[in-house]
Amino acid sequence: METIVWVVHVIAAAGVIGLVLLQHGKGADMGAAFGSGASGSLFGVSGSANLLSRATAGMVTVFFITSLTLAYLSGHSGKSSSVVKAQTTEVPAAPKSSDPSVPDAPKAKDVPQ
Repeated sequence: METIVWVVHVIAAAGVIGLVLLQHGKGADMGAAFGSGASGSLFGVSGSANLLSRATAGMVTVFFITSLTLAYLSGHSGKSSSVVKAQTTEVPAAPKSSDPSVPDAPKAKDVPQ
């Protein structure tokens, strides 16, 4: 189940990237540099959205849903997903120095956990 969600998530991410790159920007016309684009409304033309913007909205929705699903699955899986694991092995003691001026290394029981 999680593998299927991951595949859909990656496809949706690639789709969002591709669709955003294919779209034509609002201020990309040559006339926009000289102020002729200022006659439009504040948020652009208020007509119906074209196919690319609707497809982008759909892909973003799929991406958002798969993101939430993956977050839910990672939190409720039986596997431990902690980065920090508990140390179960004993730390070996440092070898004793023959030089009396060198202090001994602290013992494992003296090190705070």
